[in-house]
Amino acid sequence: MKKFRSYFILILAAAVMTGCSGLNKMKKNSNLVKYEVTPKVLETHAGVVNVTIKGTFPAKYFDKKTTVTATPVLTYTGGETAFEKVQVLQGESVQANNKVITTTGGDFTYTGTIPYKDAMKMSELVLRIKAVRGKKTLDFDPVKIADGVIATSTLVDKDGRPIMSKDNYVRINPESKLADIHYQINQADINSKELKAEDIALLKEYIKSVSADSSRKLKSTDVSSYASPDGSMKINAPLSEKRGKTADKFIKKEFDKIPVAKTEGFFNEKTTAEDWDGFKSEVEKSSIQDKDLILRVLSMYSDPEVRNKEIKNMSSAFEKLKTEILPQLRRSKMAVNVDIVGRTDDQILAQMKTDPKKLNEEEMLRAGSLTKDLNEQLKFYQEAAENNPKDFRAQNNVGCTYMALDKTDEAIASFEKAKAIENNDVIKNNLGFGSLVKGDIAKAEEYFNSMTAASPESKYGLGVIAITKGEYDKAVNDFGTEPSFNLALALYLKGDVAKAKSTLDSMKDLCKCGKPSYLKAVIGAKLDDRNYMLSNLREAIGFKADWKAYAKTDLEFAKFFTDDTFKSTIQ
Repeated sequence: MKKFRSYFILILAAAVMTGCSGLNKMKKNSNLVKYEVTPKVLETHAGVVNVTIKGTFPAKYFDKKTTVTATPVLTYTGGETAFEKVQVLQGESVQANNKVITTTGGDFTYTGTIPYKDAMKMSELVLRIKAVRGKKTLDFDPVKIADGVIATSTLVDKDGRPIMSKDNYVRINPESKLADIHYQINQADINSKELKAEDIALLKEYIKSVSADSSRKLKSTDVSSYASPDGSMKINAPLSEKRGKTADKFIKKEFDKIPVAKTEGFFNEKTTAEDWDGFKSEVEKSSIQDKDLILRVLSMYSDPEVRNKEIKNMSSAFEKLKTEILPQLRRSKMAVNVDIVGRTDDQILAQMKTDPKKLNEEEMLRAGSLTKDLNEQLKFYQEAAENNPKDFRAQNNVGCTYMALDKTDEAIASFEKAKAIENNDVIKNNLGFGSLVKGDIAKAEEYFNSMTAASPESKYGLGVIAITKGEYDKAVNDFGTEPSFNLALALYLKGDVAKAKSTLDSMKDLCKCGKPSYLKAVIGAKLDDRNYMLSNLREAIGFKADWKAYAKTDLEFAKFFTDDTFKSTIQ
C-alpha cells in the first residue's frame, strides 16, 4: 500500500513538473516569437491610437495544453492604458474556442484602438502575456513591441474665421436735378411762360443751394435737345441743334458766378434729330386706343420716313399723338449733376470718439473697421448695436471682435443675438466657428452644413473638422488652394510631404504661434533634411519657447534625438 502511494506521488509530481516545465519553457523561449506592429511607431488620428499586431510562433514553441492571453498596453509617464480587446490563443489540445496555435507553429493578427491623450506622446507599447495550463498560471515578462505616439495630427489649428458684416457707407453719392424746356412745334426760342414752370424754378434754386453747400459739389451739367419725329429729317436735325443752343445759353447763364462751371467739360451737349426712343416710351405709357398698332409699326420699320408715313395713315390715332405725345418730345432736358460728399474716414473716427449719435448707421459700422485696437473696435460696434437694434450686422460684428479677443463665450452670445434679428448664412458660419473653437465639433459641422450656400470660411471650417476626423483627402479639398497651416498639415498627414512643404514655403506671413515653422521642422525631419529641420525648429522656438519641450518628446524627431545640435536647440 505504501509502495502504491509513493508511485502516485511520483506520478503527480511528474505531472506538476511537466505542466510547470511547459509554461516555463514557453516563457524562456518567448524571444522566439516575432511581432510586427503597424504602424512601426504609433500615431494618433481622429483622436484615437490604432494598432495592428501580427505575431508569429515558431514550430514546437506552443504547448498543446496551454492557453495564452496577450494584452497590448500603452505605458507612459504617470499611467498606462490597455487596449479593450485581448488576444486569446490556445494549444491544439485545449478544449475551447480560441485561436489555435499548433506544434508546427502559427500566427495571429490583432487590431485595437484606444482614445489618445497628451501623456501618450512619449510612450511604449508592451504586450503583457499570461499563460494558463490546467490550474497553473504564469506571467511572462512584458514585451516591448513599439514606441509611440506621433501626435502631429493634434496640431490642427481650430482657429475661428468669422465673417464680419460690411458697412454700406459710400462717401460720395451722385445726385441729379432735372428740368425740361418745352418748345412750340418747329420753334427753338424759349417761351417766357416755360421759364416760369415749377421744375425750372426748382432747378434754379437747386443750383444756388448746392453752390453754397460745402458737402455737395457741382460736377457737370448735361443738356439733351430733341425734335419730335413727326417732321422730316431735313427740318428736325437743324431744329434740334437750335433748341440745344437756346437751352445751353439758358443753363450757362445760371452758372455765370459759379467758378466750377468754368472748368473744361462741365457743360455737355447732345442733340437728337428725331426722338423715336422718347416717342416709343411715351406711347407705351399712354392710353391711346391704337398704341399696340403704333408700337408694331415701330418694330416693323426702322426707316424714319416709313415710320412717319405709316403712323400718319392712322388718322384717328395720329390726332391723339399730336395732342398727347408729340408735344412732350419737343424739348431740351437739363440735368445738373452733383456729388454729395460725406465724412472722411478720419472725420468718422473722430466723431465716433466724441459723439457717435451724430453718425448714421453706416458711418457707425464704418468706424468699427477704422481702428486696429480691438477693445476700441468692440466699443464702437456695441455702440452701433445699441443705436440700431434691428440691424443684425452690428451685433454680428460685436461677436467677431469678441472672437478676435479670444472671448468665445461672449462671441457666441452676440451671434445668438444677431441670429434673433436675422438668421442668415453669415450668422450660421460664425456660430459654427464659435462651436469649433469651443471644441463642439458636431455642432460646428451642423451649423456649417445648414448654410444655404457654403462660404470660403465655412469650407475652411469643414476642412478643420475633416482633419479632426482623420479625413485628410476631404480636408485638402475643403481648404482649396489658398496656402494655410491647416492645408499643409492635411497634405502632410495624407502623405503628400513635398506639397505640404511647398505650401508652407509659399506662406508670406507666418503665425507668431510658431506652428507653421514647427511643421516645417517636422517635414525637414521626414525628408531627412537636417539643415531645413534645424533652421525651422529654431524659428518656431523663436516665436514661442514652448516648442522646445514639445520637440523633446516628439517622435517625429526620433532619428535626431542623439544629434548634438538638435539637443542643444531644444535645451
